[in-house]
Amino acid sequence: MGLFSKKVGVADVIRCDEPSYLVWKWRPNGTELHEHKRENSIRWGSMLRVKEGEVAVFVYSQKNGVVQDFIEGPFDEKLKPANLPIISGILGLAYNGDTPFQAEVYFINLASEIQTKFAVPFFDVYDPRFLDFGVPVAVRGSVNFYISDYREFIHIHRLINFTLEDFQKQVKDSLSKYVKGIVGNIPNEQGMPVIQLERRILDISNTVEERVRERFNSDFGVILTALDISNIEIDKSSEGYQELMAVTKNLTTATMQGQTTANIENYQENLRIAREEAQYAQRKQTQSANLSAYQIEQQAAVGIAGAEALGKMGENGAGGVNISGGVGFNPTAMMAGMTLGGAIGQNIAGTMNNAMQGAPVPPPMPSVTYYVAVNGQSAGPYDRTMLTQMVQNGTLNQSTLVWSQGMAEWAQAGTVAELHALFSQVPPPPPIG
Repeated sequence: MGLFSKKVGVADVIRCDEPSYLVWKWRPNGTELHEHKRENSIRWGSMLRVKEGEVAVFVYSQKNGVVQDFIEGPFDEKLKPANLPIISGILGLAYNGDTPFQAEVYFINLASEIQTKFAVPFFDVYDPRFLDFGVPVAVRGSVNFYISDYREFIHIHRLINFTLEDFQKQVKDSLSKYVKGIVGNIPNEQGMPVIQLERRILDISNTVEERVRERFNSDFGVILTALDISNIEIDKSSEGYQELMAVTKNLTTATMQGQTTANIENYQENLRIAREEAQYAQRKQTQSANLSAYQIEQQAAVGIAGAEALGKMGENGAGGVNISGGVGFNPTAMMAGMTLGGAIGQNIAGTMNNAMQGAPVPPPMPSVTYYVAVNGQSAGPYDRTMLTQMVQNGTLNQSTLVWSQGMAEWAQAGTVAELHALFSQVPPPPPIG
């Protein structure tokens, strides 16, 4: 009688109906886990159903060791040597009744992600600026992963003893170690104060995920898809936190005082510059308004200086002739003096002639002047020439407050009709490119 004509018992349906799993071991109905031989009994004629996203692993024990067969879903057929090649190698083994061979059957989930929550208890983190104060920090979050290379996963883990609870515990323990090392070094690596860790959860979460992903694959044989830190808690009642806050507050106060002092000094310097510019502009305006009198004054000063120089030509033996340039009369100096004296004489003569003839000197052109508000101070008055220069150098713009005699109150320069032309004279910005 052939091997397959043996009496066959009730066939089994080998499948996994677990809603959430990573690795699940199948056993026949009516058997208990770890019942050894009975729980591994495979009847001839049994159906094997593997859903898409699953892989069924058959593990056989032979004289030369353990052999594995893999059947990826979707699959729904009866078991026979054609689809389980290793069966043909063990068909000659002894079997009893309807149990021709023994095999462990495991289902591995390739389609679903497994989420595991983790919590890292308080550990000390040190601010790089104040290494004397350890601040307790706790981290909580979750990690998502799935199996991609099931052969590598089986190489790392023993299927016979695998449970999801044990696996998740291994993941949590490793995450606790990873997170402590990474978060503890972030303040030093990124120059981040410890007290800002709570507000930088997203950045820290991204950093931890990036550094943990490769280690997850090598340590556990799974692909990490997401690591989210949901909470970073600082123990604000701890002594380290209180001391750090105290020294940070003192540092902040000192910095603010220094900035305030610098701002006051800068403001005073700006006022000084504005005051000097206003005084300079006012002097120039006065000189422009009295230009004729200023010219006469300067000509008279030149004439007096020239006369004094001529009067001293005879001092210290200057009356002697000395062509070599020593003490005495020098023809070259004499010619220069005569030239200078002639020019001075003409100036003085012209001035005196005008004065004696009573030639009228025209008065300066009337000019409307304006006061300008500079840093809260009144500067001026400035005539149109100075206002034009102030527009060109950016000191005066259309929103600057101005006032002139006859105005009821200060007004923006752009609203004063007499000043419209000043702003139209400023060239537009050059074209880009």
